[in-house]
Amino acid sequence: MNFSVRELSPATLRASDGCIFSGSEIPAELREFAAQALTRLLLVEGPAGEWEGLLRAGVSAAGGRACFLATAPRVRILLALSEIGLGWLDADFSGQAAVPSPLSAELHRLLVDDTTSSGHWSFSGRTMAVSARPCIMGVLNVTPDSFSDGNRFFDLDRALDHALEMVAEGADIIDIGGESTRPDAAPVAEDEELRRVVPVVAKLAEQVTVPLSIDTYKAAVARESLQAGASIINDISGLTFDPEMAAVVAAGNAGLVVMHTRGRPPEMQYNTVYDDLISEVIEALKTSLQCACSAGIPAERIVVDPGLGFGKSLEGNLAILNRLDEFACLGRPVLIGTSRKSFVGAVLKRNSSDRLFGTAATVALGVAKGATIFRVHDVKAMRDVADMAFAVTQSRTGEWR
Repeated sequence: MNFSVRELSPATLRASDGCIFSGSEIPAELREFAAQALTRLLLVEGPAGEWEGLLRAGVSAAGGRACFLATAPRVRILLALSEIGLGWLDADFSGQAAVPSPLSAELHRLLVDDTTSSGHWSFSGRTMAVSARPCIMGVLNVTPDSFSDGNRFFDLDRALDHALEMVAEGADIIDIGGESTRPDAAPVAEDEELRRVVPVVAKLAEQVTVPLSIDTYKAAVARESLQAGASIINDISGLTFDPEMAAVVAAGNAGLVVMHTRGRPPEMQYNTVYDDLISEVIEALKTSLQCACSAGIPAERIVVDPGLGFGKSLEGNLAILNRLDEFACLGRPVLIGTSRKSFVGAVLKRNSSDRLFGTAATVALGVAKGATIFRVHDVKAMRDVADMAFAVTQSRTGEWR
């Protein structure tokens, strides 16, 4: 049975630290008051069944309210209950055999500190603590036709110089792409993509210590790039274009970025209409996570990307950015790629070379909404933007130093 529970408000006890509480000693009475006073708004989705009545009764007994939003094709119920009420509901459900275990597990997950599961990214013998500081992924396009920097780094020496420059400016990862995935981009043959990226990976692996990522949806390109020294596969298709990709990532002990898109680049903007954009993107990413896990890729090696600019309208891209915190329900770090994207240009009426400040706004808001990895062209500027925004968010809980 497939259930989904996600939080629509950050009104948790942890988020309230620094707002309601001050000082290192928090009186028990004050904490109990906050647990009763703070209301959490949850959206529960699942197949029709006996659980609907059990949930409504459980929420009522816990002092909350439940409202049915839809009954078909999937049941959608909006819950409003206090932090302490959620704890009571969790305790009540844990002892009921009639409650589907995926549902009780999803509710229980909301009670625990989920930063542990989404705050680290482990692969190839290393762990990146992405919740300790925003992670900057520098874009290195070795293509003649990318929308922003096509042909600038097509030459091997220029590509290497630019990668080293990005590392010096603060990039934590270099993401190398040999095929443009902008809308309407023509596909590149496997041999040509290999010719473009593998020499760059091999040379860079000798010169830098930061992880190298390959932006590809082709399993053969991924395999040879991993052998040349890459350690992350950034798959825009979320493992849907090449059935061999998951096995290659699993065998290579590589990190994996699963992104949401709708169709291949030439046709992905043909249909950008969704019945429920956020729910549909989250469900697609869940499917990608399940596909990866089924292939033997542990969850700690995976990062999710909602795919801004891929199969979305201008309004859809803005909505995803505005509701980015809802993707925390996936339990994995969230990566966003907004750098110089066309939706930034559409809002500001700027061409791709003049979208630095628009990109900065999206990165800062992304930090505030819980994203931890940022794929950008302008590393030096976005390093500062992300670090500054992060310092502000952490000051709320006194965790920034």
